[in-house]
Amino acid sequence: MSGINDPFSPFTGRRGPEGADEGQRHAGQSPAPPLTCLPASGVEPPVSTRPSDPRKRGEESLPRAAQPFLGFACLLRRYGFAIAPEQITGFMQAVTLLGPRSMNDIREAALATLAPPPDRHTEFEAHFQSYFYGNTSIRTEAEADEETRVKDDGGADDERIEAEQTREGGELSSALEQLSSRDFQREDDRLTAFRRQLSSALPARRSFRTVRTHSRGKLDLRRSLREIVSADGDVPFPLLRRRQTVPRKLLILIDVSGSMKLHTADYLKLTHAAVQGADRAEIFTFGTRLTRITSALRLRDRDQALARVAGQVDDWDGGTRMGPTLLAFLSVPRFSSFARGAAVVILSDALERGGHAELETAMRRLSARAFRLSLATPLAGDPRFRPATAALSAILPSLDDLIDGSSVGSLTDFILSLARPAPRAAAIWKRVS
Repeated sequence: MSGINDPFSPFTGRRGPEGADEGQRHAGQSPAPPLTCLPASGVEPPVSTRPSDPRKRGEESLPRAAQPFLGFACLLRRYGFAIAPEQITGFMQAVTLLGPRSMNDIREAALATLAPPPDRHTEFEAHFQSYFYGNTSIRTEAEADEETRVKDDGGADDERIEAEQTREGGELSSALEQLSSRDFQREDDRLTAFRRQLSSALPARRSFRTVRTHSRGKLDLRRSLREIVSADGDVPFPLLRRRQTVPRKLLILIDVSGSMKLHTADYLKLTHAAVQGADRAEIFTFGTRLTRITSALRLRDRDQALARVAGQVDDWDGGTRMGPTLLAFLSVPRFSSFARGAAVVILSDALERGGHAELETAMRRLSARAFRLSLATPLAGDPRFRPATAALSAILPSLDDLIDGSSVGSLTDFILSLARPAPRAAAIWKRVS
């Protein structure tokens, strides 16, 4: 029975258990030759053949025929599929037990062990066809000739990046009269007050950690028994513990596409103050790509922090692919864990390019994970604004808040009020409409 636990047995000539494949059903017949599927032409082999590479230690023990199956699992992980090493081993074990007699056996083994999410089966099939058959047409249709790239700022170097700012004068000049009001309170003063109040203003949750208390708690049995022993059976007062209350995480996603160009600088200043004031805050930017900028914003000097952000984000003032980038965020387990139980604020106008099916799916999944999901759009600063577009109408049931994101003042006031309950966005905008 040792062949059952050996994922490489179909590739090294070792036979599986009796009756595991078709070649052992009739006595006297020689077993079928091992299947040696190689990646399609044009696909770079995922396993390096350089024995000096320290990341590929032990590669010499991997049979050559097994490399395509390991490479297929690595390909899925590269595209955001959550696959553990144990699942890769199980995939090879499943191939062992199935023979395999056909490529369909390999597909069924991959579906059963690598377990792609139901909403990504089409994408999984596209990768399978592209990798094993060289059929790129299906993959092109699934990815809509573009793919969302995820960029994590973890482990970034400490070299200061010079931010280049270009401004062409005369573009906003006009002879038309426009009446408006101006708040002369300094923006830095507002953000300083916001940073100081944020930690205590965020919604709280009960932690599983406990602290000592003199009232309104549960009996601390361990300390009580210890006191009984030390006091010869006498306990003057009960010893209690209660669960600790901690602030919830704050997750902010900033739209840096061209339609949000006038508000991006204010949003980055706001998020820098949020990272400095909150114990646990995570910041991402999205346009056509997804970039984590939390580490850069942890620098206390705001100019240095924003200069570093300027060098990390590659899709400034470009197009908008809100749905695919949010799905890419949810497909990375470490990123999606940031949204679990957090107060999630999306700073975007939600003007999605093309269809809104992916955006609706992403918002529904994000709402299921988050404690509170809010969309702040600068369009809501206009009194005539109504969520009448197809995308906004589709995601409105998933939102807890749909608020004005046109100014730093309105955003800071809203974030500081997240702990207070409020009617859901659909109920509010239904009355307004």
